[in-house]
Amino acid sequence: MEKEVLNIGKATPEQIASWKALHGDIYQVKVDKYYGYLKKPDRKVLSYATSVGQSDPMKFNELVLQNCWLGGANELKEKDEYFFAVVAQLNVLIEVKEAEIKKL
Repeated sequence: MEKEVLNIGKATPEQIASWKALHGDIYQVKVDKYYGYLKKPDRKVLSYATSVGQSDPMKFNELVLQNCWLGGANELKEKDEYFFAVVAQLNVLIEVKEAEIKKL
């Protein structure tokens, strides 16, 4: 009997280091045995996704995921049950710093 693969799409340490060198912070998402890797979205991606998402909110998630995807198991993007689990975590990618403003 063939042993089931438990880490589908898991990147090597070398691949992770390469992505970090290119994109800075990267994020690993895992659903069941499937792994995926994402970078933070930039303003251009968020602007486009937001404009399209006004008429189709699910398209916002699809566009952010598609544009931030670095690699991993395609099941996370293609199968609804995994896709919904991943997009529920996309807010982690969109970090907003707190600003201070004062009148001078």
